[in-house]
Amino acid sequence: MAGEYGLKVAVAIVVLATVRLGGICGVGAQLHHVVAGDRGWDPSSDLASWSSDKTFRVGDNSWLAYSAAHGYIAEVKSKEEFESCDVSNPIRMFTDGLDSISMDQEGLRYFASSNVESCKNGLKLHVQVIPQSHQNPETPNPKIAIAEPKSSRLAAAAEGPATPSGSTRLTAASLILLSFGLLCYVMGI
Repeated sequence: MAGEYGLKVAVAIVVLATVRLGGICGVGAQLHHVVAGDRGWDPSSDLASWSSDKTFRVGDNSWLAYSAAHGYIAEVKSKEEFESCDVSNPIRMFTDGLDSISMDQEGLRYFASSNVESCKNGLKLHVQVIPQSHQNPETPNPKIAIAEPKSSRLAAAAEGPATPSGSTRLTAASLILLSFGLLCYVMGI
């Protein structure tokens, strides 16, 4: 069972790498988020911490890799359903073990484990989807403050990274290594 789950996470990563390298994403503004990174949607994942530094924009995709042994994933309508882990009337139930969710419109989206105990223990995720061109008015240009010694009380600013931290960017060599590793895993080498 654990091998099947690991394979799903690996497949999600290979798909994302192929999409990025193939240029299928258009102008490159679209990001692909593998929910909880290499752990995937799992009771041991801290989804709140994982999502805290992610920006979800219209046009992005989120990938859910999970084991059915831990329950399915429900998208629920409201904050109340989300907070109470009420998955009795979901918008959609994800049951394949590897699902892609298109962030096709702005607004709040709520996802929760269908296993109520796991959900109450934190296996749930809410995301705020913002417009593709949205930029926080408080920080028109991303900057990183670098503190100088206390005696000078000066600070310098450097440009932030050009690529958002949640993006998937791989080189051809990385894709080859990733594919080779996946092949070895599948063959049991």
